[in-house]
Amino acid sequence: MSITAAMPTAKERLRRTRTKRVSQLPAVKLSKLLPSHIDLRDPLKAVLVCEDCGTWVPITGMQSKMQKLVPHHTGKAGVAAALHCRSSNRRVEFDMTIPEWRQALTDAVKETSSRQATTVLPKAFSPQTDRTLRARAERTAAGRLADWNAVLPRVADADRSRREIPAGDRPTEGPAVPLDTLHPQRSER
Repeated sequence: MSITAAMPTAKERLRRTRTKRVSQLPAVKLSKLLPSHIDLRDPLKAVLVCEDCGTWVPITGMQSKMQKLVPHHTGKAGVAAALHCRSSNRRVEFDMTIPEWRQALTDAVKETSSRQATTVLPKAFSPQTDRTLRARAERTAAGRLADWNAVLPRVADADRSRREIPAGDRPTEGPAVPLDTLHPQRSER
């Protein structure tokens, strides 16, 4: 579906909207979100990732009784269609303190850093592989030519035996092979 001039597009929204509307969806609990999806470094400008559309959304009403997500669109401003996210004006329940959030974020960072790969060490060679690789490295052009000249008589014998036609018109197993070329005859009308 293409966008025409008649279709509304998402526009920049005010960061802090003041509305009495409240979403009917259950409140977002901070303890249920990943610590990396919450930003409480500046408590008056707190933001979190919307569960429905995955965008970073400010929390309004930080100094009032009820904190809510700011009304927002699901798409990028000025680009996508102006579809209101269903989590707009959704209540936010602060069931963890800022120090608890910081501790959870620190723990998450430690856990993820311990999962990162270390320096990969090359796999040790078996003794046979090591001998083969050393022998290849020590070979010279003259040595390879001598090896090829030693094999040539056996290659010539194999080629000669492949060119020989077996005696008789019939293979050892299976039906006889027709030796005459078949040409279909047209019937005279």
